Amino acid sequence: MSALSAPTARPRPRPHHPPHTSRRLWSPRLRRRLAADAALLVVAAAFVLPLAWLVLASVDGEATLRLSAPGSPTLDNFSAVWTDEITFTPMLNSLLLCGGATVLTVACAALAAYPLSRFRSRVVRPYLLTVLFTTCLPITAIMVPVYGLFVQVDLVDTMSGTALFLAASQLPFAIWLMKNFMDGVPVILEEAAWTDGASWLQSLTRVILPLMGPGITVVMIYSFIMMWGNFFVPFMLLLSPEQLPASVSIFTFFGNYGQVVYGQLAAFSILYSTPVILLYVLISRRLGGGFALGGAVKG
Repeated sequence: MSALSAPTARPRPRPHHPPHTSRRLWSPRLRRRLAADAALLVVAAAFVLPLAWLVLASVDGEATLRLSAPGSPTLDNFSAVWTDEITFTPMLNSLLLCGGATVLTVACAALAAYPLSRFRSRVVRPYLLTVLFTTCLPITAIMVPVYGLFVQVDLVDTMSGTALFLAASQLPFAIWLMKNFMDGVPVILEEAAWTDGASWLQSLTRVILPLMGPGITVVMIYSFIMMWGNFFVPFMLLLSPEQLPASVSIFTFFGNYGQVVYGQLAAFSILYSTPVILLYVLISRRLGGGFALGGAVKG
C-alpha cells in the first residue's frame, strides 16, 4: 500500500496595503489637472478684471485706474455722456456705417463663395490661398495708397466711401468662412432646383442661402464686430465731426497731458458695447442650428 502524501500548506495571502495618501493626492494626473485649472484661472482673471474695473468705474465719481469699489455709487457718469453730441450721434453713425458695410460684405461674400464651392477648377485653391493671404495684411500698411486713391475719386469724408473700404477689408475672411459653410449644403438640393427650371441665382437665393442660416449669422456677427471696433479707418477717412462713429469719438475722453476722465470713459464704453451684445443675443439661437434638410428632398 502506497504511503499517503502529506497535504500541501496553503499560501498565506499577502496583506493588502492601501496606497500612500500623499502619492494618491499628488499623482501626475492630478498635478496636470491642477496646472490646467491654474492656467485657466489666470486667463479668466485677464478677462474678468478689466470688465470688473469697467463696471465699477462707471458708477464711481472719482474713478482711477485702480480696481476698487466706489465709496458712493452714482450715475453721474452716465448722465454726463448721455447726450446727443457724445453718444447718440456717434452711435447712429456707427450703426449706419457698420450696418451698411456688413450687408455689403455678406452679399459679396455669398456671390464670391458660390463658384468657389460648386465649381471645380485648378485656380480655386490658389485663389483661396490668395484670399487667405490678404487677411494677414495689416490695414495700416495699405492706408496711405488707399487715402491717395480716395482723394482722387473724391470719397474722403463720405460715409459711403468709408463703408465701402470697411466692407472690402473684411471681405477676404468673409469669403473664406462663407465658402466653408456653403460646402455643407448638399449639391443634390441645388440639382433638384435646376430640374424644376431654377437658375443658378435662384438656387443660391432660394435653396442654398436659406439652408445656411447659421453660417450667414456667423459671418454677419464677425464682420459687424470687427467693423464696430475699427478706429483707424474712420479716423483717417472721415474728417467732419458730425460723421465720426463712436469708435473715434471715444478718443475725446483722452485729454491733454495724460488727463483721462475714467468714469465717463467707462460709462461710454458700456453704452458702446451694448449694440454688439444685443445683436449677439437676438440672433444667438441661429448659431446652434444646423441645415434644415428634413423634407427638402422628395421621394
